[in-house]
Amino acid sequence: MGNRARARIVCQSCGYESSAWMGRCPHCQGWGTMVEEAAVLPARAAARAEPGKLSELGDEADARISTGSTELDRVLGGGAVPGSVVLIGGDPGIGKSTLLLQAAGAVAAMGRKVLYISGEESARQIARRAARIGTGEGILVMAETSVEVVEGALQEQRPDLAIIDSVQTMFDHRLVSAPGSVGQVRECAARVLQVAKSQDLVVFLVGHVTKSGDLAGPRVLEHIVDTVLYFEGERHHVYRLLRAVKNRFGSTSELGVFEMTGQGLIDVLNPSQVLLAERPGGAPGSVVVAAMEGTRPLLVEVQALVAPATFGTPRRTVSGVDQNRVALLLAVLERKVGMNLGSSDAYVKVSGGVRLDEPAADLGIILALASSYRDACVDPQVVVAGEVGLTGEIRLVSGLEQRAREAAKLGFGRILLPASGARKLSVAGMEVRGVDNVDQALAELGVT
Repeated sequence: MGNRARARIVCQSCGYESSAWMGRCPHCQGWGTMVEEAAVLPARAAARAEPGKLSELGDEADARISTGSTELDRVLGGGAVPGSVVLIGGDPGIGKSTLLLQAAGAVAAMGRKVLYISGEESARQIARRAARIGTGEGILVMAETSVEVVEGALQEQRPDLAIIDSVQTMFDHRLVSAPGSVGQVRECAARVLQVAKSQDLVVFLVGHVTKSGDLAGPRVLEHIVDTVLYFEGERHHVYRLLRAVKNRFGSTSELGVFEMTGQGLIDVLNPSQVLLAERPGGAPGSVVVAAMEGTRPLLVEVQALVAPATFGTPRRTVSGVDQNRVALLLAVLERKVGMNLGSSDAYVKVSGGVRLDEPAADLGIILALASSYRDACVDPQVVVAGEVGLTGEIRLVSGLEQRAREAAKLGFGRILLPASGARKLSVAGMEVRGVDNVDQALAELGVT
């Protein structure tokens, strides 16, 4: 039986399919996003896969390919895994192409074959950018948007690493929709994935993001690939953050930090020192928290500002932490400590663009709020870490020794921890103090 065409109505924002056209998508509520797509479904021969013994398969950790960047390798889980597809998204101009071009140069310098495919720039433009950042030797480059041609090039060249910039510019001639549409992105990504698995090569896909910060295209795109990375930061600031939201071959809690320079991106091997470089000394509402990002201890500054509410309802504005957690900690301060915060605006911010999701940040947030409310400065040589319960108790968190050693390395003299963990902790050059509840923590730092 030959090929047949099948028409369908697909939302170009979320991928919702319908049998009839509608002015508004019932799934994402977008207006004018339902578009008819006609797809040709090719007949495919069934490929028979022979089962193998799991114990006879090699260790994938030994086969990882280093990208030449310590930070990128850390986020990937130790390097790129052959046969995997990595999707990296970020705002325009944030440095996605620069990061991958530097990785391509490093992999090529190791004697591996690298193919850079661009659908947005010409080969000459890529060559000029490579020359500016001092890389490009040994990299194969082609400017192409047809996924059929890309598929053929991957099968013919058989590179160890392939970079496609970007997946939204690729198109499949069997689909009548425009490049970047739901159908095109889904089909092109699926075809690239099939080649990557069959040829055992690493593919990096660059993805655009929407105004809300999510990856453009259908949500199924994130399910197709093996790893999803987000490159974050302000375009007018020099530091960039790389984090994984999905990783089949490693942790999603690792964080990579880069500095953008005129010669490209540089790994920041000591992000704690960078994030605390501009910390004000002796300012109320400023507390340093010893956090953990995956296996890496990270010292960040938590700032809080408590001010009288100018309107009837007090404002609760946060950046870098969960708003519900701040509301919970404000309730603990009001109920267990006796601070009248119901008539005050409260603002909480984590400096440096870092987001703190772990419970160990609770103690830093609550001390910063109390410090601002009392207008009392916290000793700038103190670092804190601990989870705060609803009854005001300070609970144990993991990685206390790593947190304390990182603080000592950066010159801090005292660390405030849960009493249950502080009793058995000893770090050279660091005074370890343990507290059982919020009242003790406030008294220890003179914020009463």
